[in-house]
Amino acid sequence: MANGSKSAQFLMESRFSGEDYGSAEACFDRGVAYSCGTGGMPIDLVEAHKWFNLAAARGSEQGQTMRAEIAGEMTAREIAEAQKQARAWIVATQRRAA
Repeated sequence: MANGSKSAQFLMESRFSGEDYGSAEACFDRGVAYSCGTGGMPIDLVEAHKWFNLAAARGSEQGQTMRAEIAGEMTAREIAEAQKQARAWIVATQRRAA
């Protein structure tokens, strides 16, 4: 990973730390970052789909729309992986909250 990518990753992790990390808006913003390469983030449609899925699960209509839009650019295997990662994130978050 190049230094720019490490810096972008650190900034994204910092931006999404704390309680806001699980909000629909924060999840949507993270999906946008991964789908567009915002702030130097690498474009990663699996990660983007995962975060849009999490945003949609929290009631974001924009998350639903963007998830469907990028799904058209992904293979069935990539979509399944994104869904698996979203479920794992939910389980991990619930464990931390308990």
